[in-house]
Amino acid sequence: MKPKHQRLWLAGLAVLAIAGASGLALSGLKDQASFFYAPSDVKKQGLPLGKAVRLGGLVEAGSIKRAADGVTLDFVVTDGAATTPVSFKGIAPDLFREKSGVVAEGQFQPDGGFVATNLLAKHDEKYQPPELAGKLHETRSLKQ
Repeated sequence: MKPKHQRLWLAGLAVLAIAGASGLALSGLKDQASFFYAPSDVKKQGLPLGKAVRLGGLVEAGSIKRAADGVTLDFVVTDGAATTPVSFKGIAPDLFREKSGVVAEGQFQPDGGFVATNLLAKHDEKYQPPELAGKLHETRSLKQ
């Protein structure tokens, strides 16, 4: 076999191996393709029981209830179309508050509730550290 034909065979085998690996990876991720479920997604598709998932949305106003033990939180996540009750035991992030974005990692329960093992608070794109915001304000006043 000529070296040219040998290189073509090796290149073809490499392309097939990459395509096979990509196909296996995509088939394994087909159910987990979304970064998180929204409450309306859960309402439409049903509860993904027995799987670790992420639930995302906004913390509903007036829904945060703190238990007497100081570490248990009960709140409601909404996306405007549906709501899901969430229970979390642990220390909440500093940015966690009503009407703010949250992604909760955990599992759905048969009763429709969600038990979170981790909370990720999201801030809006307008957030700036106080030090930077002050310097931007000074810079704007100097330009004028």
